[in-house]
Order: sequence, then structure tokens, then C-alpha cells
Amino acid sequence: MALLKSGWLWRQSSVLKRWKLNWCDLWIDGSFVFYKTESRRDYETKVNLKATCVNVKSGLECPTDVCPPESHPRENLLVVYMRDGNMLILCANSEDEALAWKLTLMEAKRNPVFTYNPYDDTYQTVPINSHNAVYIMPNTGSGGTQHVYVHRDSYDDNFGEQIALGLLAGMAAGAAMRSLLWMPFWFC
Repeated sequence: MALLKSGWLWRQSSVLKRWKLNWCDLWIDGSFVFYKTESRRDYETKVNLKATCVNVKSGLECPTDVCPPESHPRENLLVVYMRDGNMLILCANSEDEALAWKLTLMEAKRNPVFTYNPYDDTYQTVPINSHNAVYIMPNTGSGGTQHVYVHRDSYDDNFGEQIALGLLAGMAAGAAMRSLLWMPFWFC
């Protein structure tokens, strides 16, 4: 999957309204992933912008009731509005960086993903998943040079299903073994 932008952003928690510094990755499929560290090992949360984002505002466009963290001016704020009415409140380290994040978030929200068909030598717009190879046409969208990073997700989305199946198999095996242990007493 192609990486559009990554870097450090302050993120306000939804419950306690505390500011936390997170490493953020914005992928071409609209996934906005927050990590605890730059190593991308401690994954915190993931937001699908294509499905949930309505609008993005930065700087002085943000509502007046949103306050940035200490020692950061209001111009560094970013607010991502979600379909369910929630807001994702972020703060960059500079006004230019906040504007760059806003433009990249808006691009990831609306732009389609192109895949290359080598048999027809054409690019096609298709929904992206983990099995599609991503190619970026050089003169689509905003134009100019585009950097593409290819990354395989280090976490598995169906990890919980695997744990549940393992627990179910363990319980079934335990029940079968327990019934076999009582079998010698049935014939007495």
C-alpha cells in the first residue's frame, strides 16, 4: 500500500481531552493510522477517511471552542469532522505543516486509487485492498513528483477472529478429552 504522508501530530483524546503525541501514517486507501512511536509497532487507532470523513479544517477555520496544546498557536490546529458527528482534533508543529496535512487528508479522502493492468497497458480505478498492487500515474491529481512507499500492514485485522477460533477449538478438545476419561467407569 502506498504511503501519502507520515509524521508527528498531537492528538486530543475524546474522553479526557488530553493531548498525546502520536506518529501518524496516512495511506493512499484513506487509512489514517496512529502509533505510539515512530517504529510503528505500537498501533493505537485507525480511521478510514474515505468512509467516515466529511470535512477537514485547519488553523483559524477551526471552531473557537477547540484549544491547541500549550505552547502551540491556534494556527497549528487540524479538525477532521466525521459522519457520526465526532471530531478528530489534531495539532501540527507549524502552520505550514498543518496546511500540508489538511491538503493531504483531503486528497486521501476524495481521490480514487489506480491499479495497472499489464495485459491492456491501462490504469483502472478500483477499490484497494491488500491484494492489489498500487501504481500512481505521474500526471494525475495535483501533478508534480509523487513519492510512493510500499508497505505491508504489520498487524492483522482478523486477529480477534483467530483468537476466538483457537479458544473454541480448545474448549471442544477439552470436552472430548474429559468424556474419554470417564469412559472406563461406564462399563463397570
